[in-house]
Amino acid sequence: MKLLICDDHAVFRAGLRTIAVELAADVELLEAEDGEAAIALADAHPDLDLALLDLRMPGVNGHAGVRRFRKAHPSLPVVVVSADEDAETVRASLDAGAAGHIPKSSTGDQMLAALRLVLAGGTFVPRSALLASTDASRRRSRADGLTVRQREVLSLVARGLTNKEICGVLGLAEGTVKSHLAAVFEALEVRNRTEAAVAARELDRRAPGED
Repeated sequence: MKLLICDDHAVFRAGLRTIAVELAADVELLEAEDGEAAIALADAHPDLDLALLDLRMPGVNGHAGVRRFRKAHPSLPVVVVSADEDAETVRASLDAGAAGHIPKSSTGDQMLAALRLVLAGGTFVPRSALLASTDASRRRSRADGLTVRQREVLSLVARGLTNKEICGVLGLAEGTVKSHLAAVFEALEVRNRTEAAVAARELDRRAPGED
């Protein structure tokens, strides 16, 4: 088995080596500290079984670097190993062609299990991203139940308008606006205007048909 470890931090590469050697008795490890070296090593070793790629290092400009590597070696599975572990970044890694996204905060055992899954032909998605995706899906579903007027109020809240300003824009009494806001807060499972505004922007970014 032959693996390529691509990370510009020597200490983290050493940690990955410690984990990777547990995959098999005959593991051979190659290392690169920038994107150019990673592609060059993959060119020179067509028998690689897996590449571990950091998102942020010289020559790897985020997910564009992942796509570049995948284009150069489409048959070589790539796993992103990154300090960025939010659901949106994980999703972008998979969309870029990665077979998995392992957070750098993972324990050694978690990383090992993730690598074994990918080597067996699976795709690894961290639990935190799966839970976040489920929460987002539930919120979108609940948002579908908002009335047209409640959506208008939410949109104006996201723009930073006060209740008084919303009253002026929509021609509503302040009590009516407060009632709509209470319904919006309950539907989106948020506690205040700030959280509602964040939820509104998230819903706008992931409109129906984009998933």
